[in-house]
Amino acid sequence: MPSMGDTADTASAADTAGAADKKQDRTAAKLAKQIGAFAKQHGGAEGQLAHIGQAGTRIVLVGSDGGWGDLVAPTFAVAQLAAEKAGLTLHEEFDGEFAARVRTGPYEWTRMAGLQLGGHEN
Repeated sequence: MPSMGDTADTASAADTAGAADKKQDRTAAKLAKQIGAFAKQHGGAEGQLAHIGQAGTRIVLVGSDGGWGDLVAPTFAVAQLAAEKAGLTLHEEFDGEFAARVRTGPYEWTRMAGLQLGGHEN
């Protein structure tokens, strides 16, 4: 038969789990708002989720106009929830067809390869 301490421990664990769920929901809602703002600015958007180790999950965004950006969620589950809340279409992979939609400019080229090729630092 459980003691009073067992009941208190169970209630405490449930409260902790509920608080964690609320925090994840708030984080996902904040990210969804940012995804929505990006989509609005770029005429729509699609995305892809990429694990980045202990840092969390990267939400890569590609706008209809070729603009791109990313956000970082603390977990894959939060990233999925944020994408769902924002109505973001997700791709399984950042494959050639999806990547070909990205439009880069001089800044990106100098940052990605310029330093290795003797270009100026940004």
